[in-house]
Amino acid sequence: MNKDLTVGKTSSVLWKFCLPLFGSIIFQQLYNIADSFVAGKFVSEDALAAVGNSYEITLIFIAFAFGCNIGCSVITAQLFGAKNYKEMKTAVYTTLIAGGVLCVVLMAVDVIFCTDLLCLINTPNNVLADSKLYLDIYILGLPFIFYYNIATGIFSALGDSKTPFIFLACSSLSNICMDILFVTAFKMGVAGIAWATFICQGISCILAVVFVFIRLAKIKTTEKSKIFSWKLLGKISVVAIPSILQQSFISVGNIIIQGIINSFGSAVMAGYSASIKLNNLVITSLTTLGNGISNFTAQNLGAQKPERVKEGFKSGIKLVWMLCIPLTILYIFVGKYLLYIFLDNPSGTAMDVGIEILRILAPFYIVVSAKLVADGVLRGAEMMNKFMIATFTDLVLRVVLAKALSIPFGTTGIWLAWPIGWSVATILSVMFYRSGIWHKQHNKGYIKK
Repeated sequence: MNKDLTVGKTSSVLWKFCLPLFGSIIFQQLYNIADSFVAGKFVSEDALAAVGNSYEITLIFIAFAFGCNIGCSVITAQLFGAKNYKEMKTAVYTTLIAGGVLCVVLMAVDVIFCTDLLCLINTPNNVLADSKLYLDIYILGLPFIFYYNIATGIFSALGDSKTPFIFLACSSLSNICMDILFVTAFKMGVAGIAWATFICQGISCILAVVFVFIRLAKIKTTEKSKIFSWKLLGKISVVAIPSILQQSFISVGNIIIQGIINSFGSAVMAGYSASIKLNNLVITSLTTLGNGISNFTAQNLGAQKPERVKEGFKSGIKLVWMLCIPLTILYIFVGKYLLYIFLDNPSGTAMDVGIEILRILAPFYIVVSAKLVADGVLRGAEMMNKFMIATFTDLVLRVVLAKALSIPFGTTGIWLAWPIGWSVATILSVMFYRSGIWHKQHNKGYIKK
């Protein structure tokens, strides 16, 4: 059901809204975790390296879907908070149309440049064929990824975080079963992993889009909404494009880093692939909670209640720190056993690399979580210039330092680049958050026209 985030006790409203989002992203990550688990356990270490290698490229395409999600979600939430339901529906329809066009373009890009991208990141010959096969099948399901992300953004904008959670829980659990079935019973190898993901994502996407239209039909307006608006597309793009650039450049940065890692051999690739799945589980969860704070911020600014944004930031910090502390302890002390989820009879190098990555990154989750909460507020307030500055600072530092530090310190130098980039970017994001209208004495009448 739709939920007005502009009324009620801030901490209670935000926590009830964000916790299902956290559950959703856990199940979303199960897609990739299941793929790596089955590849590493039931196929081979090379298969795990191939899936992990391909994953970095798929993140570029996911970045565009994520941008559509955020752009639509923020503008829809502002209009929902302002109770401008006619324009709100038009914003949704506009995003669905524009997102479809963008998706077709990206699919064409993959068809033309897939092999070149894999060669660009120094993919070893022993995993090149499987990496390309996985990517080719994955890209066929790109429309499902796009429209599912847009649908979940709409649900979140309407204050409903439970419906996407239900879809993802069912779909992700099904994906695990189908992965194992296709690989063990049908002997399909990496192709079976990709097709299982394709089918499950397709089902969840179709159900989500159908429910979006049902939900919109229940919101009555005095006039019929337009199907497309260039003006609203512009407003959506103001939020979506920086978000796409953020995620895309982070993905490009990760691809560059993946290229550096690949030069150390497939054993290091496998160890990195396993540990980075665990790392991404945390970071993506924190990012999703930040997206929830974006919707909270947008709704309250739409209702001209900027004073609630400051309260929301404090509640968001408490929420993400409650998540980070136990996960940090878990990764530092039990990380070795978690890596066995992905690695079956791993080489000593692969396991050593995985453990080292977790022990270097995990203590800094509490730092980067503060950045992602502040980023959520900045996006919800359409403060995209400042958001981009903090994001690109993190990216540039991580890429440059990964290359520079890998020379004297080997692979350890690559992992050390992460916490340095996170720390500097967190300082910037929090400073930018504190410059917002909610920190000023006279903060009424915020909404941009």
